[in-house]
Amino acid sequence: MTRGRASYDAIVVGLGGAGSAAAYHLALAGERVLGLEQFGPNHAWGSSHGRTRIYRTAYFEGPAYVPLVRRAQELWHQLEETSGRRIIQPTGGLMIGRPGTPTVAGARRTAEMGRLAHEVLSRDEVQQRFPQFRLQPEEVALFDPAAGVLFPENCLEAHAAGAVGAGAEIHYGEPVKRWSANSEAVVVETPSATYRGRSLVITAGPWTTRVMADLHLPLQVERQFVLWFPSTASDLASPDRMPVFLWDRGPSEHTYGIPDFGDGVKVGSWFGKRAASPESADRIFREQDADPVRRFVASSLSGVSPRETAYASCLYTNAPDQHFVLGRHPRRRRVIVVSACSGHGFKFTSVIGEVISHLARGEPTGYDLSLFDPNRFDRNRRASKS
Repeated sequence: MTRGRASYDAIVVGLGGAGSAAAYHLALAGERVLGLEQFGPNHAWGSSHGRTRIYRTAYFEGPAYVPLVRRAQELWHQLEETSGRRIIQPTGGLMIGRPGTPTVAGARRTAEMGRLAHEVLSRDEVQQRFPQFRLQPEEVALFDPAAGVLFPENCLEAHAAGAVGAGAEIHYGEPVKRWSANSEAVVVETPSATYRGRSLVITAGPWTTRVMADLHLPLQVERQFVLWFPSTASDLASPDRMPVFLWDRGPSEHTYGIPDFGDGVKVGSWFGKRAASPESADRIFREQDADPVRRFVASSLSGVSPRETAYASCLYTNAPDQHFVLGRHPRRRRVIVVSACSGHGFKFTSVIGEVISHLARGEPTGYDLSLFDPNRFDRNRRASKS
């Protein structure tokens, strides 16, 4: 984009899922917005790509997420209507595992506390309604009828285009060298220019600990991967027949999947951690990555070939407690930091953008954000030493 003014109301660093949504909502609120992205639009080096993403409402990670995910869903539908792009598609969702697993028990607890529509299905009931899934004898499922799929590249494009349409400037290919903040303003330096703003939003994904080094956030970046498997019975794998799913078979065997939207059934898993840095992450296809997923597809899915046709990698930025980082810098109040979505955050980025807009303008957000406080790690460290 064309370089413009040197002074802004808000400067957003990183234009992935959260950053593009923040630029959009800030611009809609009438703020003079600058968005800075070190790569090009819709790049594949971070955490906001992959063709499809799951959204769900019976959130096993905890009931505190439910108000946010409900609002996020509303905003995704609004974005689809205003942008004319394909943003969201309901499919329903299954959380599968033994009754006491965190995925099943947590989703049920959240659904009951939040009075969310859901069904608890036995193994036989699952296989009658959804013959694509082959459960083990002791497994059950919770069905979330409000779950479905987001199309992340379209989401980013719609937010970025909407931000520009509302007056924002977006500069791709412009990395941040350094930033500073005091009680009066923030200053951001890039190889091209120095910019001044009233507030600074850091949505840098895997680069967060580098951009926010002074916070000493205990975040870990992990390389993850997904595979696409061709359907052999297209009626079983189609979005109107196959719900998205999360399958919990123990701490080291969590698998998730998305029906066939034309590229095959997308399946990913958490079979152990793969620590990485954003610059050195191994993005090469390796057989040892694919083998556990192939075995899962062969044993647990019907109508899907266990030989993949495509592969992609992405990066998770994880917090020790697996909750987000979302709030003001504890010492530089003009700076807002968002990160550590821990592999489950993309679905929230529409509402995260709205929340950032309220925070940056000094308005109430309407949500209890204490679970996501960036300062919680400092408090925990101090408590452990006392």
